[in-house]
Amino acid sequence: MTFSTPKPPRPALFHPPRPLLPSFFPPRHSFFATVHGLRTSTQEPDDSPPTENDFILSILRANPSLRDTRSYLASFGSRPKVKRIATLPTYGAHVLPSVNTPLHPYSQPQLSTSKLVSPEQPQTNALVASILNPVYRRTALVKVQGPFTDVQLDSICRGLVYLEKLGLVSVIVVESNGLHRGEEDERSTIIGEVMRIVTTLEKQGAHARPVIGPVVRLGPKPNEKDSSIEDFIVPEAHTTPSDLIPIRSALRAGEIPVIAPFAVDSFCRSVRIHPNDVIGALARGMVEVAQLDGQQRAQLSSDGVDLTPLRLMIINREGGVPSYARSGYPHLLVNLTSEYSYIQNTFRDDWRYTNPTALSNLSLAKMCLAYMPPTSSAIMVSHRSPSSLIGNLITNKPAVSSSLPHALLQGNRKLTPHTPTLLRRGLPIQVIRSAADIDRVRLTALLEQSFGRSLDESSFYTRLEKTLDFVIIAGDYAGAAIVTREPCSALDHPISYLDKFAVLPSHQGDGTVDFLWVALHDESYGLGHPFSANPNGGRGGIGEGRDLVWRSRANNPVNNWYYDRSSGHVRMGSWVMFWCDAEKRLKIEEGRRGSEGLSYIEGWEKGRLTAWSDVVSKIPSSWEC
Repeated sequence: MTFSTPKPPRPALFHPPRPLLPSFFPPRHSFFATVHGLRTSTQEPDDSPPTENDFILSILRANPSLRDTRSYLASFGSRPKVKRIATLPTYGAHVLPSVNTPLHPYSQPQLSTSKLVSPEQPQTNALVASILNPVYRRTALVKVQGPFTDVQLDSICRGLVYLEKLGLVSVIVVESNGLHRGEEDERSTIIGEVMRIVTTLEKQGAHARPVIGPVVRLGPKPNEKDSSIEDFIVPEAHTTPSDLIPIRSALRAGEIPVIAPFAVDSFCRSVRIHPNDVIGALARGMVEVAQLDGQQRAQLSSDGVDLTPLRLMIINREGGVPSYARSGYPHLLVNLTSEYSYIQNTFRDDWRYTNPTALSNLSLAKMCLAYMPPTSSAIMVSHRSPSSLIGNLITNKPAVSSSLPHALLQGNRKLTPHTPTLLRRGLPIQVIRSAADIDRVRLTALLEQSFGRSLDESSFYTRLEKTLDFVIIAGDYAGAAIVTREPCSALDHPISYLDKFAVLPSHQGDGTVDFLWVALHDESYGLGHPFSANPNGGRGGIGEGRDLVWRSRANNPVNNWYYDRSSGHVRMGSWVMFWCDAEKRLKIEEGRRGSEGLSYIEGWEKGRLTAWSDVVSKIPSSWEC
């Protein structure tokens, strides 16, 4: 039997639960459930001083999953030897996989559920203790984009000190928006801001070091190839390994370097340049120095800190990048590879006043992430949300998942004008509508690695040739969503069926899952809305949305993820059938009825569960026995 914990009422766009039982289910059981709202959290008031327990509470609010915690400990914790398992675990078995075991997308190794407990239970102490005991230290490039009041700066610096306790050491570059280049006393003003941040950090218990001398050189790197071929803006500055000595010295001494945006020009003068060029040059230079050191292990033993930037953090007064899909509220997660140009083209004129640096910070993120490792991310956050930096460090996820139904995002109290924007390098997205255009070798490898099973290629592709609607491909077959059109005699139209949703294990946790589901939303049940006009190579939001149906094994750990993203689900023996209602149809019907709202069961819904389940239950398996 399906069950769920109580949650807040759903937004108006999704109709209330309907007590509809398919005829083939025993009447004494309740198998029907619908999508629930998300847990809400109280927003921190602006400029409010943190409490004594704010650090621990920030970790607990992040609500890290087992996978999130393992990913964090892989970067900061000890590295015990992993015992390899010779054979693949049976489906649903409660065993830890070996490092070579392919996993289903979003799946987590099945452990005792006692590890997933509420903060009130004693087991949480072990989780927090493991997070609070970093062995290795990593670096983050941080742009502090003021001006800020003393109270605001206290809150920001406290957040950065918390990150240092978790193993992430900030390399801070100072920016002052109100200070124009060439103004009188600009150098002394900038140095004053640097010293102000240093003093505030030390007041919070950290050790900080002002870096007043230039650490970058103006102009392109000598003997550099033509930068015009790059798909991002190249910084107008560069570094050499010797330029980074002040930063490495501070990190080696356990101090947070706070850098003024100065550079050495061709006449060996110290001149002020744009902080974005300083940060871009540092992102590139720090990665190159780490590579020059040879093995990062050698650097860790000499410096104690991995110089390769793990995060880019932009802390400002305006928050993230406004989204055309959320009435000006920030984007939650941005795929820079596929969405960068579209976000720039849809940026409204009035946002240039409310968020004047959003596009330049977007360009900064694209530039830095091009140099940083693929697992790195950037976050644009308001000074009002400093605790979100901790959540992002531990989970590397947005505050609210962008792949949730749009109605839930509209009604979610976590979504505010100050919700951070998480940015990933991402992958290109394409939509294929012909089975002949599918790279069967790559798709087969993706499915088999993702599910850990052998595909019955002959029958699978033969069925796709007859029923394929479209395939959404992320990158070079790093992920795929396969949708078919299944004939249904009980309805006057075929069923849109999500046949496969798969992501390579190596891309699970890097945002590909959410990017792929958002594209799936835009091509199926979200079609027809302006916010579905994303650049995913598909219909661009034009068309009529269709109900999307899929099934999953009842013991599949992915189901918890599906529950949050579906309109409803129904138990079918050893299977669970999920569906997402066409959002445009519901919106039109809701508008037509006005204040009356939607009916408990709409006329077009009667009998559809029985029809769907009859078709879905007969779809053959794609796997070899």
